[in-house]
Amino acid sequence: MKPRIQLLSAELIDRILREAFELLMNPGVRVGSAAVELLRSAGVKVNNGVAYLPEPLVRQCLASAPSDFYLYNRQGEKAVHYGGDDVHYDPGSCCVQMLDPDTLEARPSETRDLVRIVQVTEMLPQFAAQATAVVCNDAPSAIGDLYRLFVILQHSDKPVACGAFSAAGLQGMIDLFAADSGSPEKLRQQPRVVVEVCPSPPLNWSEFASHNLLDLARAGVPAGIVSVPMAGGTAPVTLAGSVTQHAAETLAGIVLHQLAGPGSPIVWGGAPTIFDMRTGGVPMGAVETAMLNMACAEVGKHLGLPTNGYLVATDSKLVDAQAGAESARSATLGALARINLISGAGMLESLACFSVEKLVMDAEWIASAYRLMRGIEVGGNEARGGGETLATDMFAQTGLSGDFLKLKETRALFRQEQHLPSNVIDRSERGSESPSDVFTRARTRVAELVSKYRKPALSEDVLRKFQAIVAREIDREAGVLSQ
Repeated sequence: MKPRIQLLSAELIDRILREAFELLMNPGVRVGSAAVELLRSAGVKVNNGVAYLPEPLVRQCLASAPSDFYLYNRQGEKAVHYGGDDVHYDPGSCCVQMLDPDTLEARPSETRDLVRIVQVTEMLPQFAAQATAVVCNDAPSAIGDLYRLFVILQHSDKPVACGAFSAAGLQGMIDLFAADSGSPEKLRQQPRVVVEVCPSPPLNWSEFASHNLLDLARAGVPAGIVSVPMAGGTAPVTLAGSVTQHAAETLAGIVLHQLAGPGSPIVWGGAPTIFDMRTGGVPMGAVETAMLNMACAEVGKHLGLPTNGYLVATDSKLVDAQAGAESARSATLGALARINLISGAGMLESLACFSVEKLVMDAEWIASAYRLMRGIEVGGNEARGGGETLATDMFAQTGLSGDFLKLKETRALFRQEQHLPSNVIDRSERGSESPSDVFTRARTRVAELVSKYRKPALSEDVLRKFQAIVAREIDREAGVLSQ
């Protein structure tokens, strides 16, 4: 038996979807001009930028969306499975600040910070994918999305989860990945990227978000819908009401996406949160935020779609006990909810700041979550190296001596039965080594991982293509700004 958590009954999921379908007709969904003709050609009524999506059309588009797909690494190997109950993790995305480990102050993030995050992520098996973790404030902001990908592709072989936050920059990002894959067709066949697109709550697919969703569908590049309802702020205050809004916004995105490219891969994702009425903040570490992510994923799973959620983050400004408690809790809850890709590791201060030391700490919580997901294994005990019984065979060898350390079963099975953490987790006896806090041990672990990291060997031809794409986009942006 493998443990899992479900928050919604079948009856409640049906009610959520029923009301979500109602919202798609009344009040409808605001869409960008890029989507208007596409919707009208499908028979959808659109007035003043508001589309009214009938349930039969939504059901038709759901039916054409794939129930699963894979992301591949640079070597062409399957690395992330979007679908079913498989669970993977990647770092958080788009932090604008970096926690300085020496001063413990937040400062604007730079290219060197992104490189270090990528290096550490590349070395940690707990992370199946990279993410555009921080904004590079030392790079031209007009090509920020493209630039971060340019940095990651030079330093990582893993798949990448990224976001497109302007309509103009997406084609350059797709071109980078096509150059890395070898061709647009190879990128379509073995995608190495999922590009996240966010509607604006409530019920608004903006001009650039609509544009990007359509372009991703037509290119066959996996798209991740990241709906961000804020319970009590930009969404109903009840958790069930926010999940309903999330469903409506995501269903609307699937309609746009599948009409543009039927069968193109799409993810039922999100970063739903609550709104803290005392501070006006968005607490990413709150248990209710975790519950929203879990519930939204349950609705997506009910519809047979791949899922994503934003967890493993904290509202603390330091890598402290609060950060550990909030991040470990949501890493575990997300795993037990079987969310396919869980983003957010390394993030502090409600997604504003990143810490690479927290990233390696989060890897420990994630490893523990993976162990919990496996549950207590009994079947096939003999094949695993144990006897045919649970305990009596071993007692037959030890009697009442209790000397289980000498048994071959102990040597054969302890690495399967027990998760053995890195030195970030202190299990030593007092006096065996100098005591240290977890942040100090995490700093040491970061240094160890960076020292062992080796940069991927890219061909000169691929590097030239990368540089040409970046130069082209810089020139294009310069031309736009000069007009």
